[in-house]
Amino acid sequence: MTRVAVIEDDLPTSNQLAGWIRAARPGVEIDQWFDRDAAEAALGREHYDVVLLDIELGRERHAGVALINAINKQRSGVPVLVVSAMPAAIYRSIMKALDAWDYLQKTTFEEADFIETFLEILRVARERRARTQAPAAAADELALDPLWQRTPTWRGERINLPLTAQRILATLVQRRGEVVSYEDLFDVVKSGRNRDNVRKHVSTIRDAFREVDPGFERIENVPMRGFRWVGPPTGKP
Repeated sequence: MTRVAVIEDDLPTSNQLAGWIRAARPGVEIDQWFDRDAAEAALGREHYDVVLLDIELGRERHAGVALINAINKQRSGVPVLVVSAMPAAIYRSIMKALDAWDYLQKTTFEEADFIETFLEILRVARERRARTQAPAAAADELALDPLWQRTPTWRGERINLPLTAQRILATLVQRRGEVVSYEDLFDVVKSGRNRDNVRKHVSTIRDAFREVDPGFERIENVPMRGFRWVGPPTGKP
């Protein structure tokens, strides 16, 4: 059964969010928590498929940030949707840096917007759960989030990469064993579509992998043509 935590100190808002979820997915089990201590204890005790939380809980202005950090330490991969009155222009980028899925500012969205976002999170959460229940992949597994909401992992370790580098990595891995031309990689580079810029991104990818695996040698230069992901097959994203 799908289980969701709604962490919101305002009872009417908590009930409204829970009601919207139940209307969209009647079979979902929802736990409602109203303060940081109770929520943090539940997050350590229970398994949730999705967590919705406010940043400010009671008098603790950044309780939600502490809860996201607690979730990240668990490495559970639980997607977090932040619903807060704090200005989105300031806090969306902060929440993104903390690996939150998305940020909705109160009073600026309708029920349909919330439900659309929630159902997309739920879909991805189910895909992740299915992957964790599948037979273990090779020891050198590379895990990629197809929506680039979370950083890749290599052998269980997080690889910190900017978004463009993640896109280049995904392209190389999807075409493992093939030469991916510079021209093909231009399609995933938003700006600076030239060979020097692509080489810089690839160098960034290699450096990030080598921070957790000094012997990493899976990206091969193909002179005058492009790059190729080599070696044993990786786990599918």
